[in-house]
Amino acid sequence: MGVYLVSVTAQDWSQLGEDGYGDVAAALNTELERRGLPPYELRQVAGEAPGWFEEKVSPSMDGFVALCRTRLTDAELSALLDWSVLVPFALEEEIVLPVGTAYSGEETVVAGAPRVLALAERLADAVELPVDAIPAGENLTLSLWFLEGGAERTGPWAEDRDAAFYVALYLRAAQYSIRHGCPMTYS
Repeated sequence: MGVYLVSVTAQDWSQLGEDGYGDVAAALNTELERRGLPPYELRQVAGEAPGWFEEKVSPSMDGFVALCRTRLTDAELSALLDWSVLVPFALEEEIVLPVGTAYSGEETVVAGAPRVLALAERLADAVELPVDAIPAGENLTLSLWFLEGGAERTGPWAEDRDAAFYVALYLRAAQYSIRHGCPMTYS
């Protein structure tokens, strides 16, 4: 068991009730319309990702939060960490929806992946994370690479592997969301 950061399929995005995100999707589109923005519709498309994004959120976040506090403003830290749904398009600010999910309580905070990606890229640069060497695409490969010894052990990033894991996690999640046009959430 545990908490996982996962991609949301088109079917789950449109499904109402406990097993889906249809309530979140409808509330988000209502809020986007209120702001004069087009609705977000996640559709099953040909060539959609051959799997899904899934990474276990298990290491301590203490070092990562400390890194963020030295490199990011409070507003940037909030933008990076305080969302419950990440969408693949830019938002000027996070959107708080009065709809809860299993992991978000009574509200859902929606953030845009481009902003999260930019913040994660800054952190990756700061710790000299070997981005080209970090796995992407297959489920749990990032977790295994960091937590079970696949990662090389040299460079500033290796001083706090747990912090580096979270930098890579948010980086890869935002990239996946944008590349495949799908939301990300915790499950």
